[in-house]
Amino acid sequence: MEKSRLKLRKAPKSPPSPARERVLNAAFSAFMEKGYTATSTLEIATRARVSKRELYQICKDKPALLREAIAERALRMRLPLDLPPAVDRKGLASMLRAFGIAALRGLCEPSVRAVFRLVISESVQMPEVAHALAGARSASRAALSQTFTRAQAGGLIGKGDPGTMAVDFLALLIGDLMMQMLLGLTEPPAPHAIEQRAREAVEKFLRLYP
Repeated sequence: MEKSRLKLRKAPKSPPSPARERVLNAAFSAFMEKGYTATSTLEIATRARVSKRELYQICKDKPALLREAIAERALRMRLPLDLPPAVDRKGLASMLRAFGIAALRGLCEPSVRAVFRLVISESVQMPEVAHALAGARSASRAALSQTFTRAQAGGLIGKGDPGTMAVDFLALLIGDLMMQMLLGLTEPPAPHAIEQRAREAVEKFLRLYP
């Protein structure tokens, strides 16, 4: 298998305090297990091994706990990507395959599917939690869009809006896989199936934009 040149890196940020990390982890776990309405701040504080006073110093109320827990998980889902400039179509294809494999592996993580389920269950009452998740997804589209802008400048792909190209590629890559997994209609694909899915998406995309 060809060695990928794609490098994933964490976005630079200040490390969270141990108490804040425990509180947000406890809140996320409790919301997943019992739902937002049935979870009390006392239970979250107990799970996090902090007093309620400390809890409210970290997040002012239960809605803030939900928003912060989702935002923190969404931040972990980001793929701030170093995509090296491609010098030819073969290099572009290799880069996109590596991106696709990384993205699909991330979507197949149980914790990522848990974030989606929690957002879906609570977004009607608290639409802001959906915006936190949308921010993580937009990072991948932005990285792809920049890649396609550079590829156009180098004559590697044809005309088109780079943002639309990013949407097209992700549609070819993911399709309805996430929905099928969230509904429990399919299991996460095996590693070889992920690689094949990424390869086929790249081939279709490059035919779409010759």
